[in-house]
Amino acid sequence: MELGPYVDALRRELGTAAAAGGDETRALAERLTAPLESAMRLTLLDALSTAAAEITRDLAPGSVDVLLRNREPVFVVTAPPADEPASAPSPVDAPPPPADGEDAATARINFRLPDSLKSRIEDAAGRAGLSVNAWLVRATAAALESSIRAESTDRAGSARGHQRYSGWVR
Repeated sequence: MELGPYVDALRRELGTAAAAGGDETRALAERLTAPLESAMRLTLLDALSTAAAEITRDLAPGSVDVLLRNREPVFVVTAPPADEPASAPSPVDAPPPPADGEDAATARINFRLPDSLKSRIEDAAGRAGLSVNAWLVRATAAALESSIRAESTDRAGSARGHQRYSGWVR
């Protein structure tokens, strides 16, 4: 997708609005449009990324990712797998957790991990037919669900009279 026409349209609109203010205002608008081009491109990319995230949420287990190539966005669509494996699905293959509330938003985080782990994640995502982002979301959700189940099992055991003691005795 080429962003140039959209940036040019914004530049024209700014020029039209500035023309109403006279020659000085129009000249100022022309001087401001060049430095604002990067900000306009980033804003458009942010809007496209948000749209791709919303589409991915509705398309699961498929996904849509936005990549930047030569300063232009490229959409990568990963279709859901056509055939489900006969074996039981792993937690990562489970559907994404339901959104909290009607207006659930997505968040973006950055984290560092060893190259070897990144390669293993990319391989696992490829085998599952998912983007790395979709695979990480599902793996994280599955880990949290497993942790919640383990905590509730521990609490249920304590409620039935099973107690765990630690320490030492003389």
